[in-house]
Amino acid sequence: MKADATPALLTLRDLTVRFRLRHGVEVAAVTAVSLDLAAGECLALVGESGCGKSVLAAALLGLLPANTEVTGTAVVGGVDVLAADERTLARTVRGRLIGLVPQSPAAHLNPVRTVRAQLHETIRELLAPPRDRLPDLARQAAARASFPADHLDHHPHQLSGGLAQRAATALALVGDAPLLLADEPTTGLDRDLVDATADELRRHADSGRAVLIVTHDLTAAQRVADRVAVMYAGRIVELAPAADFFGTPGPRHPYAHGLLEALPTRAFRPIPGMPPELSRLPDGCAFAPRCPHTTTACREQPPRRDGLACHHPRTHLPEAAGA
Repeated sequence: MKADATPALLTLRDLTVRFRLRHGVEVAAVTAVSLDLAAGECLALVGESGCGKSVLAAALLGLLPANTEVTGTAVVGGVDVLAADERTLARTVRGRLIGLVPQSPAAHLNPVRTVRAQLHETIRELLAPPRDRLPDLARQAAARASFPADHLDHHPHQLSGGLAQRAATALALVGDAPLLLADEPTTGLDRDLVDATADELRRHADSGRAVLIVTHDLTAAQRVADRVAVMYAGRIVELAPAADFFGTPGPRHPYAHGLLEALPTRAFRPIPGMPPELSRLPDGCAFAPRCPHTTTACREQPPRRDGLACHHPRTHLPEAAGA
């Protein structure tokens, strides 16, 4: 579904996150992110580790540490979740307006309770069903995440990384929240389970909800996403329809192009160099030190126009015509 086909379910405007460290050090984790996510849509947020993707997701749930400064607005279901107090976040937002598939499931699962007990607790809290419906609803929730029924009575320490990920996914899906944040939901899964998880996320979106998937797995992103947002050094540098991004004409930003070229199914050629430290960002384009097309224009921060923040987009480069 296209983003403009229905009203936005999530509206981000100038979301900026700064971590204040000792000795006046500031980490620019997320900078001026603005985007809309419609009901029925899945948006994949991609980029290398440390670019700010997971911080953006955590900001929407108020899960950042005390030394964080967050500005901007993030409206979900009429609630500005960035301005909400802890009581509102706990009782209205988390699990109800926004579900979370966490990046580190072991940190979110209760170590002294079985998966079944945690599913029962979540179902009671979010759905308040009759008591005799709990066992069936727990099994159904597990099945949605491809979690095996014969492991429901296991504790988290008895699960593999992949099973823990599926347990966390099952818990996140219980409330059928209007917005689902899936932070690296395919970590530790084999390809068949990656596909099954992606398909369940797609069904969540197709049911009239919205999904924001944070992922390194571009193959999973291609399978599930309607649009792709590419993040580099805390900024969205490209926002494009998934069909254009993965097909023709392909990514316009040199960094986004490099991400695809690094795939084993493509050129298998990594992007040279390393991402910058978020506490020591350059004044201009943060990708300039790694970009083969850098000019003096890149000393200035490129504005984002038509979903792209780049002084030298690939559509303007001679080799793009044959790409």
